Amino acid sequence: MTEKTTGASYAAAGVDIEAGDRAVELMKEWVKKTQRPEVLGGLGGFAGLFDASALKRYERPLLASATDGVGTKVDIARQLGVYDTIGHDLVAMVMDDIVVCGAEPLFMTDYICVGKVHPERVAAIVKGIAEGCVLAGCALVGGETAEHPGLLGPDDFDVAGAGTGVVEYDRLLGADRIRTGDAVIAMASSGLHSNGYSLVRHVLFERAKMSLESHVEELGRTLGEELLEPTKIYSLDCMALTRTAEVHAYSHITGGGLAANLARVIPDHLHATVDRSTWAPGAIFDLVGKAGQVEQLELEKTLNMGVGMMAVVPGESVDVALTALADRGVDAWVAGEILDRGDHTEGATMTGSYAS
Repeated sequence: MTEKTTGASYAAAGVDIEAGDRAVELMKEWVKKTQRPEVLGGLGGFAGLFDASALKRYERPLLASATDGVGTKVDIARQLGVYDTIGHDLVAMVMDDIVVCGAEPLFMTDYICVGKVHPERVAAIVKGIAEGCVLAGCALVGGETAEHPGLLGPDDFDVAGAGTGVVEYDRLLGADRIRTGDAVIAMASSGLHSNGYSLVRHVLFERAKMSLESHVEELGRTLGEELLEPTKIYSLDCMALTRTAEVHAYSHITGGGLAANLARVIPDHLHATVDRSTWAPGAIFDLVGKAGQVEQLELEKTLNMGVGMMAVVPGESVDVALTALADRGVDAWVAGEILDRGDHTEGATMTGSYAS
């Protein structure tokens, strides 16, 4: 009599194909909400299709692309069991980089890596990405969900995305357009956004021993709610501003802080100064600084300090620009100016003290 043996299988190794299929079915309704007229086909194909004939209206179209993730902020979502907002962060990190050069966001793809596929959880992540794409004006044309048992814990996950936009060659924004006397307009962030969370988690959890459930009076809510606040998506605001006023450049304030990111769009012969006294950073920045005894310069090169996007515009466009942003509900103000380089060795510097 032959003894029956049990062979190895993908399921036994920890990969649940049926759960993955279920996740795809759950996310379809959300992906559909992001569709643009140029998108062909539906979710489930091997590649997303975008009708490039739409670019015929451009004289010399330049494709802009970017890719990013949201860093260790995903651990906050995991601990809180809240999965439908982290996608906003992902879209913001990708599409707000693309819009900096004046490009219109077109489409995006995502990559979700999990230790174990929980269909509802994956669908919630995609829901957030789809909602973010709507806010950015782009389509979500496809993605990939990968299950990595043994490499990630059952509740662990990470997300990444890539996006594409288009801009007319002669409307490309950047350092070449910036002139002495231009004004630097700051646009308020919604909080920490998606950068510096390794420092934030170290300070608040390891040093200050705070918990996500702690209600923080200065924040007016729990620490977890504050840390999970979605990154503001500026794409459509920036596009509207470019149509309304003359804009020379944008700078997306992400990892590296305000001065370093602004310096990336300043030409070598010019210098940008940003006056701290023109705004007061939100309470979360003060909390991180005090809890970890973090020096101001360290905070400024790690966190956005309350500014998520900056626009460089000619002086005569300031009033029109501020009005246009206000009409869209964007809190914005003149925070600095462009000067000749002089003795400055850096492209951008911070001056003064923050408003109280």
